[in-house]
Formats: sequence, structure tokens, C-alpha cells
Amino acid sequence: MEPIGIDRLPIQQWTNKHENFTHNLVQDASFKLWNPPGQKHRERYMATTKNFQWLINHGVTNNLKLRAIGSGWSFTKVGVTEGGLIDTASLNFSFPITQNYTSTNYAKNPEDLYFLQCGAIIHEVNTRLAAKNPQRSIKASGASNGQTIAGALSTGTHGAAIKVGAIPDFVVGLHLITGVDKHIWLERASYPVASQQFVDWLDADLVQDDALFDAAIVSFGSFGFIHGVMIETEPQFLLTEYREGPIAYDNTLKNAMKTLDFSGLNLPGTGQHGDMYHFEVLFNIHEFEPNNPAKGAFLKYMFKKPFQLPHTPLQRNNNFTYGDDLLGIISTVLDKLPGSGKLIPAMVNLMFGLAFKPEPPRVGTIREMFNYTKFRGKVASAAMAIDIQDSPRAVELIVEINKQKPFPGGLSLRYVKGTSATLGFTRFANTCVLEMDGVDGQATRDFLQAVWNKMEQQNIRYALHWGKINFNLSEARIKQMYGAAAVKSWIDARNQLLDTAALSVFTNKFIEQCGLDKIHGAIV
Repeated sequence: MEPIGIDRLPIQQWTNKHENFTHNLVQDASFKLWNPPGQKHRERYMATTKNFQWLINHGVTNNLKLRAIGSGWSFTKVGVTEGGLIDTASLNFSFPITQNYTSTNYAKNPEDLYFLQCGAIIHEVNTRLAAKNPQRSIKASGASNGQTIAGALSTGTHGAAIKVGAIPDFVVGLHLITGVDKHIWLERASYPVASQQFVDWLDADLVQDDALFDAAIVSFGSFGFIHGVMIETEPQFLLTEYREGPIAYDNTLKNAMKTLDFSGLNLPGTGQHGDMYHFEVLFNIHEFEPNNPAKGAFLKYMFKKPFQLPHTPLQRNNNFTYGDDLLGIISTVLDKLPGSGKLIPAMVNLMFGLAFKPEPPRVGTIREMFNYTKFRGKVASAAMAIDIQDSPRAVELIVEINKQKPFPGGLSLRYVKGTSATLGFTRFANTCVLEMDGVDGQATRDFLQAVWNKMEQQNIRYALHWGKINFNLSEARIKQMYGAAAVKSWIDARNQLLDTAALSVFTNKFIEQCGLDKIHGAIV
């Protein structure tokens, strides 16, 4: 019998949010967690910690593999397992951190910290922070915010914040359930955050270690159950977004893409709305010609300035979710024209013109700019991180491949500060993320495989997004992407943090395929 706060889910199959795969599960091996009733948050939170441990024990006893599913946002099977899935969507406590819960050695102020339970949705977190007085905000986000905080950080959700980084880069502490009778508060030794009183509130063991934290922060459910997440927030701010294009793909644009020096572009709005915050270059690779402004690039960029009242909340139009990436645009096409997958290249031509038609600049908070996108249809998305120096060469390579293997989609480049996460895919100090979004199917798979192969042939170093299409990953490729030392460090950390009996519970075919499932001391 399950304890209070755990409901068994009678499912044998599960389909991800983007509908590009359905996964078979063991009957009666999946569960939904919710915070048991109680008078105090601590009582309820601690009861849920015990329930996570019950699940690990259940997995060990019955030789079951388990995984928390978050919002099911990933395009790959990184977040599923060959046993049961754990629905954590109801675990959505959040609260600010007071002085007594903050380390005396913390580099900032208690009001900069915010504690979230694993199932809190990013969009809801933004709403709660905006309701505070004074208002607060997360530092960066992806283009759409339906992910849970644990799911988003675990696969490296990134956005295009050139000075901030991805979601894992403003996470400063993790409450990990790592065994039947073991759970820890993990933070960097070089960046202490929580006081002993807070660790006692969790009833956890304190672990302060940079290497362990950097490994665990992007570990796609392989380091145990993430129960709680400490993030750093900042005072609310406003983003002023401009959309320009098409503009010529010429040496001026290529220099900006390689250096993030935008001075040569003479971008409207520069110097009027604060510092550059977000920079994105989009290409319709079906209508592309170097040095031809009519068949060039589209730009989406945002400036950041402090929030001030009065502020009129950003209003959205009915055609697109403002803040949609290319995937959102294509999803809208599928929504309006069902069964039109074969016509996508022509429709992308049309939609670029509609989505990027000249409009006045728009001003909004992160919450207003990046909403909870609704996906429609069987869509696909792949993302590769490269060094910004290689971005023009990569674009030209992709355009050439598209001539031989037409891709039913388009290309966008997002620029983001590199991560310190051991296996964070935004691994270059200044990272360019090539996003190839379109309709799922064999044509897309053939195109992506050709791109990956050509990148390797041309010695362009890259890493693939953990949560997007990445079927070519293997142990050799992982070591090529991150280096053997980083891979060993991640595996060592997993062995150190997880109880031996729990290692198999949190192993799935995906990490086996990647060679990340090694168990120290095991007989091979």
C-alpha cells in the first residue's frame, strides 16, 4: 500500500508534450506525488521527502527503474525510463529565503534567493515573483515556460541571454533524494548559500562541493529525485524587443555573429533602452542568398532596463504567442492547416513574412515576453551548441545541406553565456545555439544526421541539447563533445552521490547509450 501523498497511475504508455514519441512502461509502476495534508509547510515537505524515499525503496525492492517526468517537454527519451514515471506536477511550493536561512558567507542578500519545489512551473514562478513587493524576476528563460524548474535545469534550457546563461546557471542549491534513507542539500563550496538552519529545516545532510554540484545540475534525472531548487532572482526588469529584417547576410552581420559586437549593425534602439540582453538571428534557409537583403537574416533582440511604474502589461496578438521561437510559428501553421506537413517550406516562407513584419518595439517583463506556449501537431526540434566564432561557417554549411536534403523547417541562432555545468551543452564560453525546428519525420531525421556528420567532417566542435532530438549520441560522441575528463567527473559524481542500490533505479537506456551509466566496482 502506498503512503499518503502517492497515487498509483494505471498507465502502460506515455506520450511526450510534443507528440513525437510514445513510450512503453511497466504496468502499475508509475505514480503521482502530492504534498500530504498538514498544518505546516515543513511537515508536508518532509512527508514528501519520505515519499520520494519510499519510491526509491519500491524501485530497489521490485527491480524497477524510475524517473520524474516534469512537464514532459523533452523531444528525446532522456527523461523517461523502462520502468515507471513519477508525476511531480503537484509539488509546487515556493517561498523566499529569510536571513536566518541564508549562509553568513553568501555573496548577495537573502532577498535574492527563492526556494522552489521541483514541480513548480517556470511561468507560475514568474507570476509569483511579479506579485512580490518590490517585484522580482528570474534572470533568464527559454522561449516558452511550461517546463517545471527541475526539468528545465536538468536538460539545460537556455533562451538567448548573452550575459546570464541558461536556467542551470542561476540555480545555486539542490535538495536531492539519493537513497532509501539518504537525502542531501548540495551547493558549491565556493559559493555557499544556505545556513545550517535551512539544512536542518530540510532534515538533510549538507554537501558543499563544486565538482559534485556542477555534475548534478545538468544530470537529466540520473542523480536521484530533485525535490527542491534554490534559485537566484533579481529585481524586476523590462525588456524592449525589436524585430528587424530581412537584412543582408554580409560581413557586417557575420562579424556580429562571431564577436557579439553589434556596433556595425546600427541596430535601432541601441542606447535608448539599456544593455543588450537577448540576441537571436533567424534564417529561412529555403529563401537564402548571401549579400541579398531580400533573402537574408531576421534579427530578434532585446534591451534590458530596470522596471518602473506605470507599466502597461504587454498585450499579445491572436496569431502568435509573443516570444514564440520558430517552433511556435510552425506549430501555429500546423494548427491552422492540419495535414500540411509537406507544404512546410512554402508555409515557412509565408510565416516568416507574417511573424517578422515591421512592428513598433514592444516592452514587457520576462513573464510577458515568454509565455506558456501551446504546441500543436507533431513537431521536431534539434539544437546544437557551438562556439560563436564558428556560427557563420555553420550557417553556410546548413544552407548547403538543405539544398541536397530539404528540411521541413527553419534555422535560428541564439546566443547565450556558457555554463559551468559539467555536461551542460552550452559549454563554450560564448555559445551560439543552432536551433533547427520543423515537422517531425524521416526528412527531418535525414537532414539532421547530415548536419551532424558534416560538422564533424569540418571539425566544428559542437554539443547537442539533452532535451531535443539527439539520436546520434553515443559514448564516443559524448567524450568527443565534453572531453573524457569531464565525462569521468560526471560519472564519478553520480557514483558518489547516489546510494549503490539506487544507481540502477535511476539508470535508463538513454544514459546507457551515452556511456554514462558506469557503476564503480561493478563486475563487467
